[in-house]
Amino acid sequence: MKPEVRYAKSGDVHVAYVVYGDGPVDLVVVPGFVSHLDVMWDNPAIARLSERFSRFARLITFDKRGTGMSDPVAAAPTLEQRMDDIRAVMDAAGSERAVLLGVSEGAPLCILFAAAHPERTAGLILSGGLARSTWAPDYPYATPREALLESAAELTAPFWGTGQNAEIFAPSAASDPAVVDWWGRMERLAASPGMMQQLFTMFLDIDVRAVLPLVQAPTLVLHRTGDRVVNVNAGRWLAEHIDGARFVELPGRDHALWAGDVDAVTGEIEEFLTGARSAPPEIFDRVLATVLFTDVVASTQRAAELGDKRWRELLERYYAAVRAELTRYRGREIKTIGDGFLATFDGPARAIRAAQSIVTASRAIGLDTRAGVHTGECEMLDADIGGIAVHIGARVVSLAEPGEVLVSSTVRDLVAGSGVEFAERGVHELRGVPGEWRLYTAQG
Repeated sequence: MKPEVRYAKSGDVHVAYVVYGDGPVDLVVVPGFVSHLDVMWDNPAIARLSERFSRFARLITFDKRGTGMSDPVAAAPTLEQRMDDIRAVMDAAGSERAVLLGVSEGAPLCILFAAAHPERTAGLILSGGLARSTWAPDYPYATPREALLESAAELTAPFWGTGQNAEIFAPSAASDPAVVDWWGRMERLAASPGMMQQLFTMFLDIDVRAVLPLVQAPTLVLHRTGDRVVNVNAGRWLAEHIDGARFVELPGRDHALWAGDVDAVTGEIEEFLTGARSAPPEIFDRVLATVLFTDVVASTQRAAELGDKRWRELLERYYAAVRAELTRYRGREIKTIGDGFLATFDGPARAIRAAQSIVTASRAIGLDTRAGVHTGECEMLDADIGGIAVHIGARVVSLAEPGEVLVSSTVRDLVAGSGVEFAERGVHELRGVPGEWRLYTAQG
């Protein structure tokens, strides 16, 4: 469940923040380049990571000013202003002293805050961090300024909002279309291209090396060996120049904290905060679940009629409508497939109600949608699912008519007494699935 977004007043600016969990240690996550609190929890991997953190900490995080749900500003915030924002969020959340978790570009900000406010800093965790953003003769662990500018102009700015940057920041997850779609939506809502350019330009001026000897807080430095954004040597250098810092090098190429081996990350952080690490939560790899597939009818034709821009705008409205109904009926979004969705539910009646509401909501914005529902054993594959039940659900939706919610006989038998009525749709062979299957239209 998404935490409630609140606002802290920092000078003339309102900073959006959330508090999640009630663990004994306050853990303030300082975001990197951009974030958007509402969208972040739409990423199942981030939701799971936050859940893990909440077992041993009270998680506090925020959108830096000018991005996400915080107030827009005319110019990129300075490090001093952002330190004010950390203090304002801690005050609003009732946190007198906290461990700061600085991710990426958030790491030097945390270093500066810890040096300036030791009385409020119980510890530092720096993930994928750096002390200086650009190469210097006495700091060979970063890319030259000119090369960064050229790279941003050619590889980042033109693709802002498309999701293609997921390949750079979270390569282990970027093969999943749902992750790419989420990343693009997060970028579009987090910052405009103009603000992104201002933030990047300011990033190039970061250098907190002179501050490192002043850090008094216990410090943990985490860095993945093949990090594609920040060279692992930058993390090693940080740990060497902060008194008493512990350096942990993790395998992988991901820069994003939530991608890759999350159990290793949370284990290190839990041990740093509490002195011990608990076993990872038990993972059940096979469960009974109801799968829901949705599909937009004649989407290619509609896209040709409307043109790319109007079609993308209509799809955004459709995605928002579907996600609202999934939340309403306690569904879990697994991924988008083309312009449709795959979601799971712990009860078939809720899946049918959600499907019917999605059909109605889609029609209200000018789209015809069809849905297929089946209940069966599913294999849990990290953020995805698999198994014969998923294949059956996909075949069922392919046979549905526009505006129809088509269900298997298994679903019909399981919702007896729910008030849902059905009409027979005959016996069908489902491609690639043994046997014959009796299907029904859910009517009310």
